[in-house]
Amino acid sequence: MKLTLQEITKIIDGKLNGGPDVIITGAGDIDSALPGQIIFIKNKEYLEKAQKSLASAVISPPEITGLNKPSVTVAHPYLAFTKILNIIYLENRTYFKGIHPAAIIGKNLQLGKNVSIGPYTVIGDNVRIGDDTIIASTVFIGDNTVIGKTGFVYPNVSIRENVVIGNNIIIHCGTVIGGDGCGFIPQGEQYIKVPQIGNVVIGDDVEIGSNVAIDRGTIKSTIIGSGTKIDNLVHIAHNVSIGENSMLLAHSTFAGSTKIGKHAIFSGQSGAIDNLKIGDNVIAASRAAILNDIPDNSVVWGIPAIPINEQKKIIVSLRKLPDLIREVKELKKKLDELQK
Repeated sequence: MKLTLQEITKIIDGKLNGGPDVIITGAGDIDSALPGQIIFIKNKEYLEKAQKSLASAVISPPEITGLNKPSVTVAHPYLAFTKILNIIYLENRTYFKGIHPAAIIGKNLQLGKNVSIGPYTVIGDNVRIGDDTIIASTVFIGDNTVIGKTGFVYPNVSIRENVVIGNNIIIHCGTVIGGDGCGFIPQGEQYIKVPQIGNVVIGDDVEIGSNVAIDRGTIKSTIIGSGTKIDNLVHIAHNVSIGENSMLLAHSTFAGSTKIGKHAIFSGQSGAIDNLKIGDNVIAASRAAILNDIPDNSVVWGIPAIPINEQKKIIVSLRKLPDLIREVKELKKKLDELQK
């Protein structure tokens, strides 16, 4: 990246305070930034560090004044800073441009404009890929799968047959989409496999982390709503439906046929058992195990997950348990003496 501070000001729609011709070559952390880099501060708490920083410029909120270096004022500095990071991210994202001769392509592949497919990627029959989508090396895409525009699929991703993926998606390394769900019928001492003939449908603007498993539906679809962000090492079982703009953090798990509403947040190692209905705007705190339906706008925690304020009271009570046991023993001893 090589931009003047004036150019950056236009990109982030800010107000420039000096130094329009200062050259910015990168973004830095407030504690370790170097000359040529730009940093951001959220409030006055970081003003002294910004003054001492070697950074060439600062993105700051309107209430910050008196900086000893050029700055750009915006209402939301962190959000503005992410626009700079995105420029750097896109510049550093390397991939083969065009269709690599080592890619294995099936019949009737339909490609939009400016699609790239990396070496040793395998694409099945009747696949459609939209404009400006990038498929990196060593990716597998099964028959009849559809991927929309402006997506990026990183190496070693497996996308099975009949999957439908929207526009502007990012799928990170090692993820499997459309694997068989865990469907078995007990028969004596054996388990008989239930064929998984459904698919996975993923909306627009979805980002999926590394080593995520999203199973295909048994008959219908497993659904990931538009705008949802999925962290690494998440498991979504067959027939699960995740609402729009939800956030699923690392190690969260969702058993078969559970329905999650819009704007849900599942913290690390949280999850839900099968066939539940979990409402909109639900927050599951870390390690929450949801065993029952949850209404809209709830915040839950614990095993089993209950409203978080109740769980906090239980934790406080448990800390008092040793003293309570001791008191009960003393009272029992006194009662025994009175009875004698």
